[in-house]
Amino acid sequence: MLRHFWLCAFGSYFVNIFDFVGRFGANPNRPVDGLYGLWSAGCNRIIFGGSGMKNKKKGDYSIEEGRMLLKLARMTIGENLGLNNDKNSDYDLLADGALEKKFFNEKKGVFVTLQINNSLRGCIGSLEPYETIKQGVINNAINAAFHDPRFTPLSENEFNRVDIEVSILSTPEKLVYSGKDDLVSKLEPGVDGVIISKGSAGATFLPQVWEQLPDTKDFLSHLCRKAGLSADEWEKGELEIKIYHVQCFQED
Repeated sequence: MLRHFWLCAFGSYFVNIFDFVGRFGANPNRPVDGLYGLWSAGCNRIIFGGSGMKNKKKGDYSIEEGRMLLKLARMTIGENLGLNNDKNSDYDLLADGALEKKFFNEKKGVFVTLQINNSLRGCIGSLEPYETIKQGVINNAINAAFHDPRFTPLSENEFNRVDIEVSILSTPEKLVYSGKDDLVSKLEPGVDGVIISKGSAGATFLPQVWEQLPDTKDFLSHLCRKAGLSADEWEKGELEIKIYHVQCFQED
């Protein structure tokens, strides 16, 4: 079963409403929104553009694999707009069986983000590895382009102007800690995505949020408020915490 999450805009950055507001047992398929959270640059990001490619940090997937993920997302959106081969050059992705490569069939959490002129145009994804990377890119590209509830469906005219980003998440792992000081010492700013949960409440911040909230205590306080908890809830040592990492591939 899949959990999908939404993002919305906040100034020049993104506010992620894909907050993990618990519902872990009640209705895991229902998209939920949360209080707030910041999404900005700073993940393990590879940028593709006419002037070249930039890889800030080595990750699990290569530049060529990232290029294929971006082509798959764009091809999927183009197909759903009814574009033919002449208008959608990414159909050549299917020519040599590239989609059958092994890594496409690994199960990972996937987000697809759309921007036009550096403004959010849609973003939907899943934190948990419920489906393969290939299926996650296909599903979330469609949902981000046509089913993000805060936007009208993407048009053919916008298709030619939209920039696509695909984020691949590692499987969240439980963080064992003893008390607030131990928790602070074990989190790695700028690297760890963090999921907190307590009862039916929960929320997440992607690693990118550290750029806006670089102080670990401040980061945790904002995350607790996002989950609908008191800002000092993390100090009580009662939260279940999971961490994950992100590798981003972005058109530019």
